[in-house]
Parts: sequence; structure tokens; C-alpha cells
Amino acid sequence: MSHPWMPVSPCGDGCLTPEATRVGAVRRALRLTGAALVVTAGLLLVPVLAIPPCRDRVVRGVFRGLLAALGIRLVVHGELDGSGRGALVVSNHISFADILGLNATRPMRALAKREIASWPVLGTLASRAGTVFLDRERLSALPAAVDALATALRSGALITVNPEGTTWCGSASGRFRPALFQAAIDAGVPVRPVAVRYLAGGRETTRPAFIGPESLIASLRRTVAIPDLTLELTVCPEIAPGRAGDRRELAALADAAVASALGTVTVAGAALRPRGGRPAPVPEPDDGAGASTPSTATAEPAPMPEETAGRSATAPVSRERVSSTAVPRAAVRHRP
Repeated sequence: MSHPWMPVSPCGDGCLTPEATRVGAVRRALRLTGAALVVTAGLLLVPVLAIPPCRDRVVRGVFRGLLAALGIRLVVHGELDGSGRGALVVSNHISFADILGLNATRPMRALAKREIASWPVLGTLASRAGTVFLDRERLSALPAAVDALATALRSGALITVNPEGTTWCGSASGRFRPALFQAAIDAGVPVRPVAVRYLAGGRETTRPAFIGPESLIASLRRTVAIPDLTLELTVCPEIAPGRAGDRRELAALADAAVASALGTVTVAGAALRPRGGRPAPVPEPDDGAGASTPSTATAEPAPMPEETAGRSATAPVSRERVSSTAVPRAAVRHRP
């Protein structure tokens, strides 16, 4: 049973970029077969994950192999610090491929929804990689998850979380929820914001998004059909320990960093990014009655109840990146 603070996304099939061209059936089959072979090889290498000197090379190799097999080119701007100190890596969340790109760049542990632990093959790999699993439907489980993350961060681990709490289409993004930022404060480690976006043929696309009620298989099949797909990661400057007074301020700083990297502007409570192509509509406020379809791809929990104090539960804040001509000029405010 879900609770009132369960993150939801209004994104659905209507958010997806129209399909102009697609990869042929034979090539799609080869991509899926290649991905299956990489996953199988990863399973055979699971015992090696217990050997620290080999673990990072194996994990990076498996995730790079998966991206290559799926036809996804990885482009990274900036560098994730691997000096051995802990850091909380936070990013906007679009697709199952986000985590592939992050780990292909720098192997790290993750916070994931409990259901992933039971997924065939991937659940085993995630468990062996030290993933912290969370039952998102039990708000009482959140403090223990924060404690587990803080402990791992103190040990020098890189931990990746998705503070939006669910996947969005990439043209629209959710507000960063503060709860998990408490782990970085408790551990005294920096936060590293990372901006995620996808391009097809050099133009931004939402087709890889894992949104709405669709299954992982459905999202995977749509993704392998995209020609010339690029996953672009922009590593923002770290937010040093002590810079923020509390987790809410820390979440806001990280949110602003990602918004700046993606080039957003704020319009009537939503953050919009000018881009080429047709503008997407600004979403109407959610009525809180389940009218919006929640994404099932989330790896992030809902906030603590106090995180929503002082704001309406029926008017979620979102970032949407659309043409600035879609709204009155007077309503547009560039984010810092």
C-alpha cells in the first residue's frame, strides 16, 4: 500500500519523442542478444566482485559492455572523483540506462527499490555490488536506509541516488526531495550532482525514458530501436560538506546545479529548458488522487513527512524543459 508522500510522475506515452526512424529487426535482435551475453558474462564474474582490486574493473567493463551492446554511446563531461573518499552522487532520473552510464564511468553503490532485488540476473548483480534496497511503500524504512547510506559513505564509498524519487521523461523533471541528502550531512561527505540527458542523431530525445506503467522489457525494446543514441552525463562541481545548513538547502543546491547544467528556466513553478523542436506542454498540477501515472522505474524513496510541510501536496514542483516561446516572456525566469 502506498503512502501520501509516494513520489509520482505525470509522464507517460504522450511525453515520448515521435519515432522518425528505427533500427531494423535484425539489428535490434543482435543488440538484445549481445546484452544478454554481457549479463551472462557478468554473472560468471560475480565471484570476482569479492576481490577489491578487481571489482571496479569488472563492474566498469560489464556496464560499458551493456551500453555498447544496446547501441548506446556514452559521453561524459567532467570527472567523478575516485580518490577514495565517500561522496553522494545525485542525478535526474530518466531511464534504466542511467545507472549503466554512471557505473560505466565510475563503479558505485546505489540505493534501489526493493523490487529490483527479485529481478532475474540484475537483482543478483545489484545485491553483489552492495546495493542498498528500500521498501518505498513503508515510510518507516527510510531512516534505516539513510543510516545505511551514511555508513557506506563514511567508509569511502560512492553512492548514487535519484532524489526525484521516480523516473521522468527527460523533457520534464521532478524536484529533488531532501530526505536522502541527510546521509551526506551525517557522513560529512560532498554531494556530486550529475545531469543526465539522451540524444538521438544529435537531438535530445525522450524515447529511452522508463515511464508510466510499462515493463522493463517494453522500455528495453523501445531503447534498442533508437538509432545513433547517446547518453550524455555532465558532472557538476561538488557541493562541499558544510556548505548547506540542512538537507533541504543541500537538495536545493544540487537541484539548481543539475538545472543549470541542463539549461533550465523557471515558469510558473516549473523549470523549463529552451530547446529545438516542438514545445511540450507545462503539466497541470496533480490533484493528488492518482490521476497521474506513477513510474515503476524508481530507485529512490519518498521524503520524510516533514519534507512536505508548508507546501501543498496537490501542486508538485517540476522541471520541464521546453521552448521558451511556449510561455509569456514575463513569466520566464532563468535559473542561476
